[in-house]
Amino acid sequence: MQFVAIDFETANEKRFSPCSIGVVVANEKEIVDEFYSLINPMQAFHSYNTYIHGIHEQDVMDAPTFTELWPTLQRYFSNNLVVAHNASFDMSVIRHTLDYNKLAYPDMEYLCTVKLSQQVWPELENHKLDTLAAYHGFELIHHHALEDARLAAQLVIQSLQDSQLESIDSILEKYQMVKGRIYEHGYYPPKLKQVKRKKKLYLR
Repeated sequence: MQFVAIDFETANEKRFSPCSIGVVVANEKEIVDEFYSLINPMQAFHSYNTYIHGIHEQDVMDAPTFTELWPTLQRYFSNNLVVAHNASFDMSVIRHTLDYNKLAYPDMEYLCTVKLSQQVWPELENHKLDTLAAYHGFELIHHHALEDARLAAQLVIQSLQDSQLESIDSILEKYQMVKGRIYEHGYYPPKLKQVKRKKKLYLR
């Protein structure tokens, strides 16, 4: 099964200010394609965000806007499984930026590699990207969108290997996880299935 790992960096605190995106296409065994682009958010950069990711306003002056880039991104997202680390952030960037630019939502399923990692490697102190990279021996230049997307893809592949499973559906079944989804009129987040407890019978 092919999936797409993504990561956004933003120019400021607004979720509709993406200034870069990394996209990594993979299957259960390997990475097969990568895409990276700066994005001109057409708004001011906050110094804190620049401190985090190192992208300055002048770096994106000649970069495409999100609207210009969207036809390319839509081909990656639509009718695909998209994964991201702390997916609630990246999915809110997608939704808020599409809303801001009056663009229609794609139809796509998504997963969070934080939640997946918490299930597969519960012994770790935390499940931040740099912690997971160090634990598995992966190289990482943190807060570079392509690097972070690549690690998210590697975590999905590694989780399958460590769980001795061959498909994403099988690992979701094992850990009782449900995919989230973005669709034309809304979205719902990924979650863990509720385990139904058997009611106790009390005899008089």
